[in-house]
Amino acid sequence: MRSDSTVISCREEDKAALREAVTSALDAILDSFHDDSAFSGINPYELRKSISKLAFLPEHGEGWDAVLHSLRTDILPHMLRTWSPSYMPHLHSPALIESIAAELIIAAFNSSMDSWDQGPAATELEVRTIRELCKLLGYGEGSDGVFTSGGSQSNISAAIALRDRFISEHLGWDVKKRGLPDDFRKLRIYVSEISHFSFDKGSHMMGLGYDAVVKLPADHQERIDLEKAEEIIRRDYEAGLCPFLIAATIGTTDFGSIDSVQGLRKIADRYGMLLHADAAYGSGAVLSSYSGRLGDLSLADSITVDFHKMFLLPISASALLVKDGSVLDAFQLHADYLNREEDEEDGYINLVGKSLQTTRRFDALKVYVSFRMRGRDGYRKIMDTAIGNADYFYSRIASDPDFIAPIKPELSSVVFALKGGDDRNKAARRKLLAEGIVIGQTVFSGRTMLKFTLLNPVLTHEHIDMLIERIRNA
Repeated sequence: MRSDSTVISCREEDKAALREAVTSALDAILDSFHDDSAFSGINPYELRKSISKLAFLPEHGEGWDAVLHSLRTDILPHMLRTWSPSYMPHLHSPALIESIAAELIIAAFNSSMDSWDQGPAATELEVRTIRELCKLLGYGEGSDGVFTSGGSQSNISAAIALRDRFISEHLGWDVKKRGLPDDFRKLRIYVSEISHFSFDKGSHMMGLGYDAVVKLPADHQERIDLEKAEEIIRRDYEAGLCPFLIAATIGTTDFGSIDSVQGLRKIADRYGMLLHADAAYGSGAVLSSYSGRLGDLSLADSITVDFHKMFLLPISASALLVKDGSVLDAFQLHADYLNREEDEEDGYINLVGKSLQTTRRFDALKVYVSFRMRGRDGYRKIMDTAIGNADYFYSRIASDPDFIAPIKPELSSVVFALKGGDDRNKAARRKLLAEGIVIGQTVFSGRTMLKFTLLNPVLTHEHIDMLIERIRNA
């Protein structure tokens, strides 16, 4: 690549430089693996030592060829290969091929989603995408949403916006102008005991603290126990506390278990609360043959959707959808240099007023490209494969005397263990990691468990059978 090329321009030599850089990088990626292993197996000390020796900011630039050679030699061979059928520890998916191409477009144009004049087509496409996503999840007129960096930001944004709406409607107080009311320590958020930690983090950021987050017990299927949940909320309500939000988890991180949106909606209405659906994991199943397992997500006041999980898009890609679009006014603030009111009056949409972020990527493009390319039938096949593989794996080990499988999966995650105790399971996972097979580890009822998160659409029953035997013999 020419050393005098710095950024894309209309000059032919700069176009050629980009083409060369992208082509050579793609070749390096494809040359970095030769089999289906998910990882080189290198231990952390050896990898840390190797990377510590690399140049970082030399006095004189080394040029693209030298840097690419280092990437080929020192970095790419030890990258985690999410597309491998032997990678299944987390809600961390392989990326659809067309979405990788979309990432190149996003990076090349480098649009920012805060103001219309920083991304005209990008802004209009995100607005259209949000509108279609709202319809897909069952929301009607007046709904809205915004793309975020991930499930954590979507959940935290929902908690902030719904808190402000609750305090305004029930306490007659404007949080944006006046801060929290004097009795803010009475506010309570209710989540499953196995919910995502972002609610605790968000409560801290909102000034409520961890103690404001009440963990509701789960039943034998790892869903919120509705009877016990109502008892806890009723007790707090009668004690003079201020319950304002319940979060239903639509696909818990470990088990993929799905809380009852219908049941939690009834409790929320009984005590004047708002309901959020954290469907970061499970939202993908809306396009599957198993969509009925999710319940009616449109009953929630807001929904978190992650596209870098079951939808198989590159990180980052998430969205927060809200039934009443005015809820997002919590983030509205005008700046003369960015989102001028007179521009918005003339039809220029400035999305910064919907988001915690200012500068923000054009992640909606990945959704648009993959949705349009795959269609409903293509995505249905992908989702059905993931959930079907989980059902198959569970059926195999549930009847195997060497394994324990406590919970039947609802989505694509299966928690299980080898019989023989914690040490055996920990050792098995480490041995497999060194062999290039990466599976998950968690804790259930005080015991070390292993975990498959089966998102890869190329995974076959034959490969699952092989993995069962590898684990058994590890």
